[in-house]
Amino acid sequence: MSTPRRHELSDEKWSRLEPLLPKGRRGRAAQNLRRTVNGIVWLDKTGAPWRDLPERYGPWRTVASQFYRWVRAGVWEQILAALQAQADQRGELDWQMHYVDGSVIRAHQHAAGARRAKGGQHSKRSDAAEAASRPSSICGPKAAANPWCCC
Repeated sequence: MSTPRRHELSDEKWSRLEPLLPKGRRGRAAQNLRRTVNGIVWLDKTGAPWRDLPERYGPWRTVASQFYRWVRAGVWEQILAALQAQADQRGELDWQMHYVDGSVIRAHQHAAGARRAKGGQHSKRSDAAEAASRPSSICGPKAAANPWCCC
């Protein structure tokens, strides 16, 4: 067995994945397919843009085209389902355990604001927050009329 580079599939993982991949219409060599899949894995692991794909994985446009063709064809979902089924048959999955990674769940910037009371007025909580905060802008000509002005 050869030792894979960082962010590449080992021989064991490739032997499990290869039968699940669609066969190319043009009879592509398995080495080119593995190189392409390793390029996709490298991009997924590093988060780099397509154009930064190292040359050892082939032209970035070729790898990107293959990835998006498989997305449209539902290949990735089929692979996931097959690998989950295999792991389930081996008793390696616990379907009762679920994880949610909160680091990728984002709220809109306005989601943190308080609800308005009936009649469009602020609630007491938002009035208190407004009273406790200072504006972040520099005072202008109307400084005397503005109680928040620090001038």
